[in-house]
Amino acid sequence: MSAEVIYGSELAEQLRIEMKKEVTTLKEKGIHPKLTVILVGDDPASKSYVSGKQKASDFVGMTSDLILLPESTSEDELVQMITKLNNDETVNGILVQLPLPDQINEQKIIEAIDPNKDVDGFHPINIGKMLTNQETFLPCTPYGILTMLKSKNIEISGKNAVVIGRSNIVGKPVGQLLLNEHATVTYCHSRTKDMENYIKNADILIVAVGKAHFLTGEAIKPGATVIDVGVNRLPNGTLTGDVDFETAKEKAAYITPVPKGVGPMTITMLLKNTIQAAKNQSK
Repeated sequence: MSAEVIYGSELAEQLRIEMKKEVTTLKEKGIHPKLTVILVGDDPASKSYVSGKQKASDFVGMTSDLILLPESTSEDELVQMITKLNNDETVNGILVQLPLPDQINEQKIIEAIDPNKDVDGFHPINIGKMLTNQETFLPCTPYGILTMLKSKNIEISGKNAVVIGRSNIVGKPVGQLLLNEHATVTYCHSRTKDMENYIKNADILIVAVGKAHFLTGEAIKPGATVIDVGVNRLPNGTLTGDVDFETAKEKAAYITPVPKGVGPMTITMLLKNTIQAAKNQSK
């Protein structure tokens, strides 16, 4: 048995085609979804991610502005820029590309964004709404993962879900979304004892640790669903995930590849959140 591969790239393309139609309809009603991205400094990974966002926005017919600020930008200057965008009625979504330079407190910046324009889903108000299972903007990568699981009708309710990694961006929120779908959720991390024990009982495994081939096939339960969030560059320049794809696909029922897995879904859910923000703000 070899796992069915869940290609996020294919699902993202389908969703973007639907969004393109929706944006056309909204524009006919005078609603023009607009995302503004702020990039501080010139981190190459951030730059490539931002250019992916621009291309995806163009495809669905959404306006996407990029504000480039120098590495030396102060926290106050960035907060002033965000305040200006919060008050700009033509801007529906605001995204500050992380990581930020050392002189800027990331949490302070996240909290400066109007929760109604926080299309990254990181504002404490939106995180609180997610925890209590209310309508809100969900963090894009976890939202993408949930959408991928649902696209294959993978049963979540009552299943053992193990999340390896506890970052605020992926690990914690994806566990909460699975809990909201009635899974039994366990978080594993660098201090977890007997991690193998949790892994071998997992029906759904979400791996987000940032270590190439951290998880191999022999560790996982036959028939598990394996979602690989890691993106690691090997010395030869190829991209690979946190999961050893070749051995894992022989044991799993479903698996996501790297690249073409979770990554394209992250940007797609950002667009979805921005369209939703435009609809909310037009009411």
